[in-house]
Amino acid sequence: MESHAHAGWTASLDRLLQEFSVLNDRIKTVENALSKRLDQLAAAMPQAKQVDLAARFEKIDEQLTAIRSSESVNQRLFDALHEELLKYRDNFLHESLQQPFIHDLVLLFDHLNSLAEQMGTAANEKGKRTHLARWRDNLKNAIHSLVEILHRFEVKEIEPKEQVDRALHRVVSYEPADYPDEDGRIIKRVRRGFFWRGKVIRPEEVIAKRFN
Repeated sequence: MESHAHAGWTASLDRLLQEFSVLNDRIKTVENALSKRLDQLAAAMPQAKQVDLAARFEKIDEQLTAIRSSESVNQRLFDALHEELLKYRDNFLHESLQQPFIHDLVLLFDHLNSLAEQMGTAANEKGKRTHLARWRDNLKNAIHSLVEILHRFEVKEIEPKEQVDRALHRVVSYEPADYPDEDGRIIKRVRRGFFWRGKVIRPEEVIAKRFN
């Protein structure tokens, strides 16, 4: 039902843009018709009347020039409005349709990474490469493919940093620091963080040091 609503909204926006375009064409048609009609009237007038009406026609010509100038402004306004509406529509579709799907992909990334870590721990306990180790390797390949899909949707991982940045990180646990300059130093990345279209959609979860 939500997809039908989105489709209806997009169709309404397209109709609005078409109506703007039709209105713009009508204004041009009226101006051309008026100019042509004035030329016809001037040709039909006797010479004496043409002389008498020269000043009037000159004034009308000035008015037509003003109309053309105004039309140029209207065209620029129309083009700007058209561009803004298209941007708004694209942003609306990104936010309403893509974002929930991207959040699901990020959660899938978390689950696959957690499973890969568990498999790695179990395989190491065996002391040799077993079928479990092969499954772990296959899972890592799947995670790599998932990251490529995220990149195609403009989703990027937050790069590793040494110090906590409140705009990028969420500290889930602290460990004591021995020196003041160690305060806020990241010692472990618990869960990856992501950007989407330049915005943080999930902060990176870290463990950091804190000096008391």
